[in-house]
Amino acid sequence: MKFEKVPTLVVVCLLPVLISLGFWQLDRAEQKRAFLDRQKQGMAAPALQLTAATPEEKEVLRYRQAAASGSYDSTHQILIDNQVVEGRAGYFVLTPFILDGSEKAILVNRGWIPASRDRKVLPDIAIRSNPTQVSGRINHFPSVGIKLAGADQPTAGWPAVVQIADSAVLSERFGYPVFPFMLELDKQAPEGYRREWREAAVMPPEQHVAYALQWFGLAAALALLFVWYSRLK
Repeated sequence: MKFEKVPTLVVVCLLPVLISLGFWQLDRAEQKRAFLDRQKQGMAAPALQLTAATPEEKEVLRYRQAAASGSYDSTHQILIDNQVVEGRAGYFVLTPFILDGSEKAILVNRGWIPASRDRKVLPDIAIRSNPTQVSGRINHFPSVGIKLAGADQPTAGWPAVVQIADSAVLSERFGYPVFPFMLELDKQAPEGYRREWREAAVMPPEQHVAYALQWFGLAAALALLFVWYSRLK
């Protein structure tokens, strides 16, 4: 058996990469299993009563049902832009809900509302500020594929339009703290818009395992091909 320099160098460089990609896919599979487990646990857990002392653990609380008592801050509302439903552009309406006995708020996603053809004309999203209760599901803020510079900066005036909701930026704009997650308002609750809340679409763990086997298979095929080629020399 003779090992030529160039083929040996190619195999030495490629083999670790293929094996690493296989283990990376296995790690991704474990991450997806953990995520799906947290999602199931959150959906099955009893409803949480939100207070100012509620931990800001957005991954732990994601998808958990929650309720809160307080009042809407009707003068400071946010429109999350570039939200497309059935091919039509619109906004998600995020309204701060100030919790009883505190100056802290949870942003309530009251649903989707279509945008006007004239983007300078914002929708009427007026809401009462009377003491009330809200309930819904805890979730991350709407996300985008590519975050452009300044996308988290709200426009002047109210309601303010923003591409990405950043709790730190919005807290500064409101003048009081908000949780780093939102509450998706129950579909049956009043004073909401179109609400079709979904779970995050993620690749199942089994798909990652299948990809891992493909990478390991390529690594094995490369090694066997190299041995076969070297024996011919």
